[in-house]
Formats: sequence, structure tokens, C-alpha cells
Amino acid sequence: MPMESARVAETPAGGNLLHKAVHQHRAISKGGMQERLFTALFSGLVYPQIWEDPDIDLEALDVQPDSHIVTIASGGCNVMCYLLADPRRITAVDLNPAHVALTRLKLAAAAHLPSYERFRRFFAQANHPGNIDAYKGFLKHRLDDETAAYWEKRSLLGRKRISLFRRNIYRHGLLGNFIGASHVAAKALGVDLKAFTRCRTLEEQRAFFEREIAPQFEKRLVRWVTRQPASLFGLGIPPAQFAALSGGRAMHLVLRERLERLVCDFPVQENYFAWQAFNRHYANDDDGPLPAYLQRQHFNALNARHDRVMVLNRSFSEFLRHEPEASADRYVLLDAQDWMTDAQLNDLWAEITRTARPGARVIFRTADTPSLLPGRLAPALLERWTYHEAESAQWTKRDRSSIYGGFHLYSLKSA
Repeated sequence: MPMESARVAETPAGGNLLHKAVHQHRAISKGGMQERLFTALFSGLVYPQIWEDPDIDLEALDVQPDSHIVTIASGGCNVMCYLLADPRRITAVDLNPAHVALTRLKLAAAAHLPSYERFRRFFAQANHPGNIDAYKGFLKHRLDDETAAYWEKRSLLGRKRISLFRRNIYRHGLLGNFIGASHVAAKALGVDLKAFTRCRTLEEQRAFFEREIAPQFEKRLVRWVTRQPASLFGLGIPPAQFAALSGGRAMHLVLRERLERLVCDFPVQENYFAWQAFNRHYANDDDGPLPAYLQRQHFNALNARHDRVMVLNRSFSEFLRHEPEASADRYVLLDAQDWMTDAQLNDLWAEITRTARPGARVIFRTADTPSLLPGRLAPALLERWTYHEAESAQWTKRDRSSIYGGFHLYSLKSA
């Protein structure tokens, strides 16, 4: 059945896109075994909620009415939020079929659920038993065959994947499991992480961090665990990115610094990233923080614009390779470049530069603070782009997810 809520193209046959992106070492090497463990874990659902702040993205992108945004889909929250900026077209690509299916489901829900209340309940109250009835009544038969097959597939326990929306999808997936394990570990150390969401001022949040969280990073066991690359696979950080995240520093210090930013720099009552990390779901009432796409005032816009999005199981470079010159002007790479070899990086930017229209902008995040392009991207490519260093540093500080070391904006120079 043709999909009505998003344009769909056939998934490319042959080969595993994720393996091609991640595997850089021989299988029998230590690095190769770590990479293969990561791809085994990453092949299913990873991000029920994306962990890049779309408000910051939209400030940097400066979307125009004729913009064509090319982005990595991940959990699809970014795609939905970008629609609120009213671009002409969005192409969302992802190596992970689970993320493709989730993004298509979100678009179908925006198109076909009969009210904002049903839409909010489906994604903000993702443990409500009525969500399954809503799926059966309004969504199942509006999905393309591939996406419907994904959500209808049963686990070894006999549960259909769509049942995640009755069992709180935010507690599942690789990231959801990681956060859950972190709560168990914290409780074993005597810390109730959920108590953080009861803080009412930044002063209370700072006191919570200094009293409950900071001391844990001085413990020998925590230091040892954080030195192991596999300990961060649950954050979607592959072995290649683990080294970039550390930047040569002790990993426990890096993680302490990032967590301090999340806990202390933004009011928790306004930060849905912190709410998910510490409470494992969104707030249950309209006063709690929500991504923009789940806010009441934006539902009609999503409903009207859902068909502007194409969601593809492709790599970024592969999609661009088949696009004409000057066909896009906004590019969102998330943190994917941290995974790439120099050859992959140069191939990607060659295609971005070829397809970029005048005024094009590229945004991405890095595990470490500096931009990774100088010294790795061919000078002939790099000199075509202007790096907005001062603005990027400010956006880094204001990114509410607080995971990344750097946010970066590049714009195409005039010919």
C-alpha cells in the first residue's frame, strides 16, 4: 500500500550500510571485535528520542521557504521540528532501518491521528494502552509495506514492535537501556536520579550535582568502567568516536563535565533532554517540557506539511551522489563524521559541495570541542566553506542535550 504520510524510496539491496560505515579494522583485531560488537548493538532501535537540540539547529540553519534540508533521521524528532520552519523539502537518511521506520511512523501519526491529544499521547505518553488502538485504527494501513512490516514484527517473546508504545518506548532501544542501566547503577551507589526533576531552581540543581553526582566520578570502579569503549556503546558512541570524545583526557572527567552542563546550565523544568535522562519519560502534564513538535500550537503545521519529507535507508553520501548539482542548501550531519575515515569524510564533502546551492549551510556536532575538518578535509574543499567559529561556540554552550563537545556551522562561500 502506498504511504500517504511520507514519500518512500526502495531500500538499496546488498551489503550492510552500518558495517561499511563503522568497520575499519580486521575482524580478529581488538578494534575489529569492538566495532562488530557495536554494529550488532546498533542494528536495532538506538534513539527513541534524538539527542541533538533542534532549536539550536534551526537557529544555525536559518531555513528559508525554498530550502531543501538533507539530514540524518536518527529518532526523527529533528525532522519533525525542522518541518516547523516551513522548508520546501526535507530528505532524511539513515543507515539504521529502525530509525527509518520510527521517523516514518511519526510522520504518519502527524498526518492521520485525528487530534493533537491523540498525537501527544502516542509520543509523549508512550505507555498508554490506547496507543495501540490508535495505531490499528489510524496508522497501520497508512504505512508503506516495509514500515508496517517493521512495526508488526514479533520479538522472541511474541510481542509486536508496536507494543513499545504501550510499554514506554523511551525505556527501550539501545539508549533507553543505557539510561535504565545508569539508573540501576546510581541506585546501587545510593543516588536517586529521579529526584533531580524535583529541583525548582538552578541553585538546587547545582547542589544536587555537587552532592549526588560529582562524587561518583571519583570512585575507582566508575573510573575503570568509563575507560572501556564498550561502556558507551549504549550512547551510540562507536569505538572511533570514543577516542574523539576523550580528546586525550581521562574519560571520567569528560563525562563529568558533560553531565555537569546538563544538570547545572539549564532549568530542568524547561529541558526535556534532562527530563528523559533523569525521569525516563516526558512530563505527564501540559506544563512539562516537550520537544517543539509535540507542543499543541504546532500540530496543525505538522499535519499540513508531513508530505514534504522523504525518508530513506541510505548513507548521506550515497543519497547525494544521485542528486543534481545545486539541489540542496541545508545539511545536517549530526555527529556522523566522528565515525569516518579521511577518505569517507572527503567523499562526503565533495558531494555536499557539488550539490550545494548558493548560501548553503552545513551543521554538525563533534564529540571533542574543535571542528574535525582542518587537517583532514582536502584544502581545495575546505577553502570553499566559511567556518562560523564564534557563533558555533555560543550554540555549543546553549545546546540543551549537553552531550557533545562542539557544534559547528559552515556556510558556502560566494563563487
